[in-house]
Amino acid sequence: MVFVFWFMTSFLFSQKYVDLVSVTVGKNTNAKFEGTSFSSNANTIDVATVFPIVIDKKNTFISGIDFSSTSISLFPESSSTNLYSTTLKVGMATTFSEKWSTTFVLLPKIASDYKSLLGKNFYLGGVALVKLQKKENLKYRFGVYASTEAFGLFTTPILGLYYKSPNKRFEIDALLPISLDINYGFKNFTLGFDYTGLGRSYKLQTQPNVYVEQSPLEFSSYFQINPFNKSFLIRAKLGITTNEHEVYLKEDTIKFKISAFEFGRNRNQLNPSLSNTFFVRIQAIYRFDIEK
Repeated sequence: MVFVFWFMTSFLFSQKYVDLVSVTVGKNTNAKFEGTSFSSNANTIDVATVFPIVIDKKNTFISGIDFSSTSISLFPESSSTNLYSTTLKVGMATTFSEKWSTTFVLLPKIASDYKSLLGKNFYLGGVALVKLQKKENLKYRFGVYASTEAFGLFTTPILGLYYKSPNKRFEIDALLPISLDINYGFKNFTLGFDYTGLGRSYKLQTQPNVYVEQSPLEFSSYFQINPFNKSFLIRAKLGITTNEHEVYLKEDTIKFKISAFEFGRNRNQLNPSLSNTFFVRIQAIYRFDIEK
C-alpha cells in the first residue's frame, strides 16, 4: 500500500543492508459501508524493487520500480474496482562526511484503473532527506515528501531515525508520519510491529468524472523467519486498517494537503465511508548485506 516509502528505509544506507526486492500479497476483510448493511473486501498486491549503483565512495545512483494493485468495491452492491499504481524511482544518495549525508529521489507515477494508460493519469513526486549519523548505531533523518495528486498537491514533512541496539537484536526504523518498524530478533525468528500512513489517488477511465483517494492508516504485528538464509525473509502480518477509499468528482479538488490537513474548499465524498477492518499480509523480502 505504501511501498513507495518502503524503499526509502531499505536503501538509504542507515542500515547495514539493502532490501532489493519485496513482494506482498494481502486481504482486507469485511469492511462495512457506513449506514448500510453492505460490506467490501480488498485484495492487495505490492511489489517494490531497488537497484542502487555505487558511483564512488560518496555517491550512489538509485533506481527502481514499485507496483501496487488493489481490488475493492467502492460503493454498496457494486462490483470490485481494480486500482493500479506504478512508480519509477530515480535519484542520488550522497555522503558528505562521517556524520552528514543526503538522498534526493524523483518519483513519477501512473495511477488509475489502467483501462487505458492514456490521459491525465501521470503524477510527479519526490522526496528529499538529510541524515545525521549521531552514533554508529543511531541515525536521525529530516526531510520532505511531495506529490501531485488527482485532488491537488500533497506534501508532508518527515522526521525519523534508525537505531539498532548494541546486541543487534532490537531495531527501530522510523520515517514519521509515513512509516514505522519496531522489531526484536530472536535466534530463529523476529517479532515486530509496523505502521504505514501514506496514500495515493487514482483517476478512473471507467468513470471518467470521478477519482479515488486512498489514504489508509495501517497498524500490524508480524512474525518473520529466514527459511533458507539471512538474505531471504518471509513475514506473516496481521493488523488493522482505517480502509479509506474515498470517491470524489474530478473537479472537486483542494489547493493542497499537508499530512492529514486540507487547505481549500471542502470536498463532497460520493461513496459511504468504510469501517476499520482487519487485514492479513504475506511478505517475501530479498535482502543484501552491504558489509559483505
